[in-house]
Amino acid sequence: MKELVKKQLAQSIATMQAVLADEHIADTLVSVGKLTADAMKSGNKLLVAGNGGSAADAQHLVAEFVVRLTVNRPALRAIALTTDSSILTATGNDFGYDRLFERQIEALGQSGDVFLGISTSGNSPNIIKALHQAQKMGITTVGFTGNDGGQMQCLCSYNVVIPSAVTMNIQESHLALEHIFCMLVERFTFGEDFENKPQILSE
Repeated sequence: MKELVKKQLAQSIATMQAVLADEHIADTLVSVGKLTADAMKSGNKLLVAGNGGSAADAQHLVAEFVVRLTVNRPALRAIALTTDSSILTATGNDFGYDRLFERQIEALGQSGDVFLGISTSGNSPNIIKALHQAQKMGITTVGFTGNDGGQMQCLCSYNVVIPSAVTMNIQESHLALEHIFCMLVERFTFGEDFENKPQILSE
């Protein structure tokens, strides 16, 4: 069992190292951080959605934007489309599960917003439909995926594709990059010296 622990940690580290070595991922993340900060400063917002573990990621990331990551600062405009049980169950019941996020983007989105769809396979039907709706409304589309990017690859203006086919390793890398994404938006919004402010450890 101890060997299993070491094997899985080594696999996680290897995936992270592959992400670190991929200059395109770093460049894309910086570009997405800048455009998201610019959108928020213009009165627009970030919308985020995913399924399963990626739904938890969506909520986690949005909490970092609205509350804080490590430093107290004004709240940043972001909405997770995975949290309203009445909307989710009504949409699933009346229109089908594939339209869960599409319907919310239609209601809450506006031109100039940013939509981040998270899917380890890149093929989640409800994320695909949400991306189509976002495109129709002039919302910038960003995909966090794995494998080869799946169908989302051609639907997103910006793609972060984790070089792995192992779901849990993709998700681990997504979470690390999501935290860094929030950091980038903070710095583009509040200035590069923002990182020199005293950090707060959450209880």
